[in-house]
Amino acid sequence: MFVTDVQKRWRSLAAGWQGVDWVLMALPVLLTIFGAVVIYSTQRHTDTVAYGFNHAIMGSIGLGLALWIARSRYERLLNWQWIIYAVVNLLLVAVIFIGTVGLGAQRWITIGGFNLQPSEFAKLGLIITLASMLSRRDASTLWGVANALVATILPWALVFIQPDLGTSLVFGVITLAMLYWANCNPGWLVLFVSPLVAAILFHLSLPVWLLWSVGMGAIAWFTLPWRWFCTVVATAFSLVAGKLGDIFWSLLQDYQKDRLILFLDPHKDPLGGGYHLIQSRIAIGAGKLWGQGLGQGSQTQLSFIPEQHTDFIFSAVGEEWGFVGSMVLIGVYWLVCYRLVIIAQNAKDDFGSLLVVGVLAMIMFQVIVNIGMTIGLAPITGIPLPWMSYGRSALLTNFIALGIVESVANFRHRLKFTD
Repeated sequence: MFVTDVQKRWRSLAAGWQGVDWVLMALPVLLTIFGAVVIYSTQRHTDTVAYGFNHAIMGSIGLGLALWIARSRYERLLNWQWIIYAVVNLLLVAVIFIGTVGLGAQRWITIGGFNLQPSEFAKLGLIITLASMLSRRDASTLWGVANALVATILPWALVFIQPDLGTSLVFGVITLAMLYWANCNPGWLVLFVSPLVAAILFHLSLPVWLLWSVGMGAIAWFTLPWRWFCTVVATAFSLVAGKLGDIFWSLLQDYQKDRLILFLDPHKDPLGGGYHLIQSRIAIGAGKLWGQGLGQGSQTQLSFIPEQHTDFIFSAVGEEWGFVGSMVLIGVYWLVCYRLVIIAQNAKDDFGSLLVVGVLAMIMFQVIVNIGMTIGLAPITGIPLPWMSYGRSALLTNFIALGIVESVANFRHRLKFTD
């Protein structure tokens, strides 16, 4: 009788996770464990060796939250959409008045010794808000697109003025990806990013800038209503984007400007803005094929790379685990993104599918930019490597996002993936 009761309770407990993608659940756990090991290695000769332990503890808390959320129906978030949106924006406003300053930016709120970074949770808040809005009114009309953009502007602006350029870029990518998934005309998405591209081209090549502006007019002609008016506006906006780019550039802090341009030639300022990238390249190159071994990397152990336990953790992986270890790590991230795509395709409704796509865009963009900036293929923007970089707010956000994705998988109609 006792055995039967235990079996019934176990089956009842397990039934709550019957549809969970356990492969997807396991991969971030492995990343977190590996992240704790690498963080410990980067800090073992300093007074902050507890970072690796803290990362593991916070990961355990995050995993518990993910498992709990996976058992809860994600549709309930529809009732909390605007409350979540209001809370994350209020936290972002609070940063302006009571935020803690660090590394040239005011991004954290200190609560009982814990530095809370609202911009991390704001990513997830934006995903939930946009998924709710676009599931009710898709982006196939300009009105649907406008609603989504209006919802994005407020948290994006609050994050940008902290200043936090990296996270503001993540907001933009999340919005574009979710608009695309919600049937937005691809031409409209090109028009959204055209001012940024035009501003860059204005300073690189005037003929290409003029050609781009004409191309934007052509896209507006074929995709927008009021053809003549929209074509003239789109072309004119691209033409004046060069000056707008100068205005935008003036709003950035000096260290942000260095991060955006010095990746092209870090040796222009080898002891200043280019120092991070130069040391990172040396470390990754020194790892060769198999790496120098855990705790054996000279660049890592002698702390030549600033912030190597956070933004530049991939440099430590490259030096101590080599090309093979780095490729395995990238492969794990690829598999995470692949499982997210499968869940998005098999979701039972648009709301669930959009939630997963938003998380996919957030994770994929952060991985690409973080790894790219450590090897000189992308500007240094301070974007962490998901589940690997030390940062309690970011780690909790990623696990909460994982829990929401697993809830979508758990409560889909289909019991098995079609992959």
